[in-house]
Amino acid sequence: MSFRKRRKRKDRRKFRGTFLIPNLITTGSLFSGFYAIVSSINGRFESAALAILVAMVLDGLDGRLARLTQTTSGFGVQYDSLSDLVAFGVAPALLVYLWALQDFGRFGWVAAFLFVACGALRLARFNVQTRTVDSRYFVGLPCPAAAGAMVALFFAAPTSDALLTWAAWLRPQLVEGVMLLALVTVGSLMVSTFRYPSFKKIDLRQRWSYRAYMALAAGVLVLAYRPAAFLLTAAGIYTLSGPVSWLWGRVRRRDDEVPAVETDPSGAL
Repeated sequence: MSFRKRRKRKDRRKFRGTFLIPNLITTGSLFSGFYAIVSSINGRFESAALAILVAMVLDGLDGRLARLTQTTSGFGVQYDSLSDLVAFGVAPALLVYLWALQDFGRFGWVAAFLFVACGALRLARFNVQTRTVDSRYFVGLPCPAAAGAMVALFFAAPTSDALLTWAAWLRPQLVEGVMLLALVTVGSLMVSTFRYPSFKKIDLRQRWSYRAYMALAAGVLVLAYRPAAFLLTAAGIYTLSGPVSWLWGRVRRRDDEVPAVETDPSGAL
């Protein structure tokens, strides 16, 4: 056998397999999304919301681990997108529909389907634009962040198992209307062109200021004391950061455009 044939066979073997650890974590995220779907069907909505949060953590770990260990692959990207569609598209849409939108009838399941369709379009666009878009930003609200926003609203709602006293005066009908509007709005933000920070350029190996540790400790304390309020605040800030940054850029661009003043050669206006 010639050297060229042996090299071609070796290259084929290299592309037959895939990296184990990142894709194993992606499988865990997919399982969490499937568990959330089953829990929603069985009426265990709080368990479904917690499973979606677990899927979010695992989804962040697999990409970070793949980049740190240099085990990224085209297969991993596609597999991660399919897992995200289940865990952050179908699972939160079904959770919100079965929990709060069934009374809306056709409008309820159409809104849920719109969320799933926007998530699928968002993931397809992300796969196509992976090498043409600045990796520091996402174009459109990421699917995990969109699912996190819906889960945060679920935990903050007064009719959920995680009852908050500050929202006890709200009527269930108003909560259902808010969830319907939020599902459509968050779904639309996924297919928008607003830019969101990706946090991919954060180097965990570099030294950080002690102030950063103090801020992190404060965040952990708030999360432990008021987890629902912390999740809602974090999700709201990140979800609104895209439109707010766009508006701020438009305002700054308008201020920088100073109109030219015509003058005659004699110096008179």
